[in-house]
Amino acid sequence: MLTLVSNAAAQTLTRYVDPFIGTGGHGHTYPGATVPFSLVQLSPDNGKNGWDWVSGYHISADSIAGFSHMHLSGTGIGDWLDIAIMPMLKPIKNYKIDTRVSFSHANESAGPGYYAVQLDNQIQARLTATERVGYHQYQFPASAEPTVRLDLNHAYNWDKPTDTEIQILNDSTVVGKRYSYGWANQQHIYFAIRFSAPFKQYLLNGKESSTKELRVENLGKLTEPAVNAQFIFPNSKQIELKVALSTSNQQKALLALNETPNWSFDAVKDQAEQKWEKELGKIEVASKDDRLKKIFYTALYHTAISPTLYSDQDGEYKNYKGQQRTMPNNGQRYTLFSLWDTFRALKPLFTITQPERYTDIINSMLAFYDENGLLPVWDLSTFETNTMTGYHAIPVIADAILKDWPGIDQERAYQAMLASAHQSIREVPAYIEYGYVPQDVNGGSVTKTLEYAFDDYCISLVARKLGKQDDYNKFTKRAKSYINHFDPQTGFMRAKKKDGKFIEPFDPFYSEHDFDKSQYIEGNAWQHSFFVPHDVRGLANLFPKKDGLDKMLDTLFTAPSHMTGENQSPDASGFIGQYAHGNEPSHHIAYMYSYIGKPWKTQEKVRAIIDSMYHDRPDGYAGNEDAGQMSAWAVWSMMGLYPASPVNGEYVFGSPVLDGATIHMPGGKKFRISAKNNSEKNIYIRSIRLNGKRYTKSYITHAEMLKGGELVFEMSPVPNKKYGIKRKDQPSSMEN
Repeated sequence: MLTLVSNAAAQTLTRYVDPFIGTGGHGHTYPGATVPFSLVQLSPDNGKNGWDWVSGYHISADSIAGFSHMHLSGTGIGDWLDIAIMPMLKPIKNYKIDTRVSFSHANESAGPGYYAVQLDNQIQARLTATERVGYHQYQFPASAEPTVRLDLNHAYNWDKPTDTEIQILNDSTVVGKRYSYGWANQQHIYFAIRFSAPFKQYLLNGKESSTKELRVENLGKLTEPAVNAQFIFPNSKQIELKVALSTSNQQKALLALNETPNWSFDAVKDQAEQKWEKELGKIEVASKDDRLKKIFYTALYHTAISPTLYSDQDGEYKNYKGQQRTMPNNGQRYTLFSLWDTFRALKPLFTITQPERYTDIINSMLAFYDENGLLPVWDLSTFETNTMTGYHAIPVIADAILKDWPGIDQERAYQAMLASAHQSIREVPAYIEYGYVPQDVNGGSVTKTLEYAFDDYCISLVARKLGKQDDYNKFTKRAKSYINHFDPQTGFMRAKKKDGKFIEPFDPFYSEHDFDKSQYIEGNAWQHSFFVPHDVRGLANLFPKKDGLDKMLDTLFTAPSHMTGENQSPDASGFIGQYAHGNEPSHHIAYMYSYIGKPWKTQEKVRAIIDSMYHDRPDGYAGNEDAGQMSAWAVWSMMGLYPASPVNGEYVFGSPVLDGATIHMPGGKKFRISAKNNSEKNIYIRSIRLNGKRYTKSYITHAEMLKGGELVFEMSPVPNKKYGIKRKDQPSSMEN
């Protein structure tokens, strides 16, 4: 497989990005052209349904059915793939045709903002993009009658069109719309297409509209539930086209074409690469191993793909209800909030890497609240898919408030938090009534209680900051709800019924993927019993023996790597013992040792996870990449720190695999991390110095990093069992 190397003579960071990482295994990423957080993700679709094709593409496939403009990165459910374009050797006068063409990965290349492939029929495709425009370039063989097909019925997995339109404005401009139903059950996108040359003929739904030279009176308009068109260019062997998108209307899509006013594919491609170079340059890393740089920068690339733009350049958008809205203060609306995944590490990373964008991202969640009465759980195209558990917009917004993020109305945000914490759905009333979610109310009960308890802790911190003492007391109590599921006899969190009795029989290896029947979402008791990131020492105190949590964590990493049950969750993957790095509930667990005075065990486990779960190949992720979370874990951990409790502005130290990193902090300061004597064997921290002074804590705060400076890890092949053992040096826990 070819990987794009841009300006190889210059030591650019984009050359370390391989968009094919994650397109194999169950990573569910796509290799196509996009720019940071853009509305357009222009990428090939293999023309297959199935779990491993939710992004439209999987490295195992050998055909391409079209290049569509909207894709989900790393998710577990499939949707979008809107506005598909496919070059063809000749027109075909049929409504339904199989557009798939075989290709070889040897004739495929990709880099940030760029994708190219030569199909086996000798058509060469090159793709690039701006925020709202996908730019295509197609080179046809000499024998071809060059044809470009637009297909609004291009739909895979959950998605299907409900209302579509194609309108020919002139011999080089086409507009239209696509309304669809899928994971988000009300979606709409408008488009405008401009060709670099006039088409001489066109077919609508496979029917010839004109055999003569195009005239205004012959121009067509077609509105049907499913619609496609073919545009024929008999005199041009190279065709370029720009596809602009809008969520408001066709006129705004036409305006969006101004993002690429000239016909210069290479200029747009270079601009896309420059945008990515700027994005990647926010963290500059040092390593003698280019493989590690490739893993790191591809991960950093994947952290800057979603959430995606949803509004027009002027901040206007139409939500799924059809309401026309405008973001205030020249802001932009974003969508695709995979919050069950990304509250853990991606959103805290944004408080470092996205100083210009994060206010709009937070305010997009608050706009969702204004429109729907609740903060988003899993917002796709402004529609609440209600996928996964918890109300995890709360830790994201709380973290921003506690870091005094600018441009956020803290009181308005707080009222939105309270609405989620008192909602009448998602088993919240039962959680409030019983102090836990009973299993005989609904499935996933243990996961729901543990996650609600953490979210409530986040509310308590904001309440304290805003001087709301009664709320602080109330939500501090609710944050202890996890205790109600703990079984001191087994050391696991176990499901209870309304009568307070544990569900029997109990098997910690048992996994049930049906959410209504499961006790643990996408996993088992092993992976979920440790989700108390806000109160690790409180959890430790529940064990009958002083070292109970320590031993339980040790056993987690050495237990047999199997699950029981007839309908096991495929999301639990990437096993080290029963630790499952391929799914998010495990992501903080290795860092828990540092809360109980055993940071050397954190270092040991984190290094093992990095070494075994991240690779520079298509199956380089241990599970779904999940809209940036799997990558964010790597970005943090490879540098040597991680937001194990993703709300209090503390980053727990792990084991840096990189020799150094320079982080450009919001406000303009640089924070440098160095790992001296770092190697594959030297995985332990012997000592730490911050700005030249001895540093004894096993974590650092966001506030300290904002000041700039240098953190130096002295690495060693043997653990320093005296470092980080004192309570004052451990990360904070509710029970201090």
